[in-house]
Amino acid sequence: MTQQQMSTATPARAAGLRGLCGGSVQLPGDPAYDMARSPWNLHSRDHPAAVAYPAFPDEVAEVLVAAAQAGLRVAAQGTGHGAPPLEGRLSDAVLLRTSAMTELELDVDRRIVRAGAGVLWGDLAEAAGAHGLAARHPSSPDVGVVGYTLGGGIGWYARKLGLQCNAVTAVELVLADGSLVRASADVEPELFWALRGGAAPLGVVTALEFGLFPLETVVAGHLSWDWTAAERVLPAWVAWCAEAPEEVTTAFRLLDVPSDEAVPAELRGRRIAMIDGAVLGDDASAAEVLAPLRALRPEFDTVARVPAASLVRLHLDPEGPTPAYASSTLVSGLPDAAIAGILAAVGPGSGTRLAAAELRQLGGALARPHPDGGALASLDGRFLALGLGLGGGDDGHWARQREDAARFLAAVEPWATGRQYLPMLDARTDTRKVFPPGVHARLSAVRRAVDPGNLFLAAHDAT
Repeated sequence: MTQQQMSTATPARAAGLRGLCGGSVQLPGDPAYDMARSPWNLHSRDHPAAVAYPAFPDEVAEVLVAAAQAGLRVAAQGTGHGAPPLEGRLSDAVLLRTSAMTELELDVDRRIVRAGAGVLWGDLAEAAGAHGLAARHPSSPDVGVVGYTLGGGIGWYARKLGLQCNAVTAVELVLADGSLVRASADVEPELFWALRGGAAPLGVVTALEFGLFPLETVVAGHLSWDWTAAERVLPAWVAWCAEAPEEVTTAFRLLDVPSDEAVPAELRGRRIAMIDGAVLGDDASAAEVLAPLRALRPEFDTVARVPAASLVRLHLDPEGPTPAYASSTLVSGLPDAAIAGILAAVGPGSGTRLAAAELRQLGGALARPHPDGGALASLDGRFLALGLGLGGGDDGHWARQREDAARFLAAVEPWATGRQYLPMLDARTDTRKVFPPGVHARLSAVRRAVDPGNLFLAAHDAT
């Protein structure tokens, strides 16, 4: 863990924030400080100068003005899934937690949802599903809507519908000077462009609006084998992906399944090779698409027509605060040499200690730049390779997790596109690896314009 030392002058500077947000500001030494500073990702441990919980935009503005006057920087955080890149840099900063902003409004006729910065995807999926509507949601219900959306958003319908950030129609945020702005295609269009996938902290987003689509049920589930079957299942899945229609989005994973009651009983405590995902369309076309995978004789087959809202839990991701480490890269393809390297790195007999080695299927609409998209209008790659470590442990445990993740990604490095997808990357990186030079320069210009004093801390190096 990164250890950080707080300047002796910091507590005095932060004291001026006490009393803001109706008293929902915690300073070091306060009884609730340790709970307030703790993110979803318990692997990240930080000691900010103050933690503020604003419930309204005007409270956000007060915190920003007070922080600037005190010479402190600001880091906005919803759930804290993406906390690790900020680790060790918050000792002279205010951690602004947006979890109290839980406004959720559905305009069913227009198929538009308005979500506050504290809304979680599980709640939104359930609310939309009650009206036969769905969103491009992630694979975990306790991920924040705002953070996931503005970072890009690869959901179970992504190959057909594209990135979630490009479904956004309006963003409301408080800028560094305390002013409240509503950005859309017609008002503040350059800011609106930069917010959608741009990664730079341009302000504190308090709410956003985005489109939904009609979908009551969908064919989804998982096909699972003992992980010893990976040598025949992985190459078959890769070949299948090359011909799969855009209506299907899947992932292949080698899982070390925990003995947890939240996990299906037949999988608990096992090493599993799993393909999960969703198919848009009728039952007959879905069966035809999945037939080559079912021909591989999975030990478990849960694929069926299910309520669309249930897909937010399809991936069996852990819920509730959890220590986690994620590292990923985008790859252009997985030829035989890449598959062999993956199996050697994380397959049976490899000795891997990763909770999951995942290959997420991309392409389709994800590969085509959205005509009205934001800074992240598409993804450069046919697959996203993700190494995920979970669970508690000492520094040695996490060092081994990093080693195993690095070994997995090294196996596909010869086919890496050179681009990164930041929401699935816990190590700090240079955002020039995310955006082409022209996009990066444009983002930098927007950030300089809206935050000339550099009040906001960026999770990743850039702009």
